[in-house]
Amino acid sequence: MTQKYQNFADFYPYYLSEHQNNACRRLHFVGSTLIIFTILYAVFTGQLMYLWLLPLLGYGFAWVGHFFFEHNKPATFKYPFYSFLGDWVMYKDILTGKIKF
Repeated sequence: MTQKYQNFADFYPYYLSEHQNNACRRLHFVGSTLIIFTILYAVFTGQLMYLWLLPLLGYGFAWVGHFFFEHNKPATFKYPFYSFLGDWVMYKDILTGKIKF
């Protein structure tokens, strides 16, 4: 039976449990960083056509991490909004040293 999370605070520990492998977390981090740079580049150069890359960068790096290193299905398939939020909270936690890179 699938757990139903009522709030993000309850979901985030589950999210982290699905990202225990260092390579998986690093791939998430790289993908998220590329998303930030792509958005900045597109906005500041006015070349908004590059925004189509965002899903490829975000999901591509993350899914490689899950399928080849973590050996699980990404949480985004069950919890799309919480998983998206979890990506950015984990990104912040890696940046601040709360989670190992």
